[in-house]
Amino acid sequence: MINGIINVYKERGYTSHDVVAKLRGILKQKKIGHTGTLDPEAQGVLPVCLGKATKVCELLTDKTKEYRAVLRLGVVTDTQDMTGTVLQETDVTCTEEEIRACISGFTGVQEQIPPMYSALKVDGKKLYELARQGIEVERKPRKIIIERIEIEDISLPELTMTVKCSKGTYIRTLCHDIGAALGCGGCMKSLLRIQVGPFLLENSVTIDEIIRCRDEGRLDEVVHPTDSVFLHLPELTLTPEAERFVRNGNPLYPGMPGIAAEILRGKAMESDTKLRVYSAEGEFLAVYQWDREKACYRAVKMFL
Repeated sequence: MINGIINVYKERGYTSHDVVAKLRGILKQKKIGHTGTLDPEAQGVLPVCLGKATKVCELLTDKTKEYRAVLRLGVVTDTQDMTGTVLQETDVTCTEEEIRACISGFTGVQEQIPPMYSALKVDGKKLYELARQGIEVERKPRKIIIERIEIEDISLPELTMTVKCSKGTYIRTLCHDIGAALGCGGCMKSLLRIQVGPFLLENSVTIDEIIRCRDEGRLDEVVHPTDSVFLHLPELTLTPEAERFVRNGNPLYPGMPGIAAEILRGKAMESDTKLRVYSAEGEFLAVYQWDREKACYRAVKMFL
């Protein structure tokens, strides 16, 4: 079984589930999961976790993401993108200065109402299933964070922008809301995800490239090790004596056998957060987090 993460370039027309299904066939293994849905018409970075690395999926889903989107002003659709039914068309009379001022107000902590055409569930039913039946239900606003919006080009009635945002952000809805705030309406014309955590667009690989690497015996070139997600964390290499505690999922205390007290204390003071933990032979074992109350590190995720 292959363990690790592939930075897949999801092409237009595939669902995220399609990508996982294809990789299960290509790699001949079932234990595969993706790290956050992309709409079928969207393209770009989709980290896919294999084997033991599937434990990373939820952690990567929480990572900040970055997108490049084209917003079409003057058009409102039921899906909030150009694939939907047009509900309204309006002339775009706003100036570039008005557009820039409006968009600057969408950064920071925001409340966003999820679109009806989404996979969120209400009373056990996916919203898009209800939308296709012509049913609209009330959705509660969700708190999101827009860290940055950079306008790359304005060629009215379209503009291109790069958005760095928290999980749970719908770029389609952001485009819709910007259009509404400008008074002319708007929807998303195209979307490209350019970053998920440490995974970048320029390092992503298509399904065809993965097949070619498999056929040429070069899969190791596209499979990132599981710990590549955690390289920003301080590293702790255990002695064989201390490794036994970690393999049993036990906490790590300063002064315990095999670990010098000053090492754990130093790392706690240094990061006050998490460690990536390795065996003496270099095997990635776990991520541990500092527990202030208990003054020890406790296991967050085990990768044995």
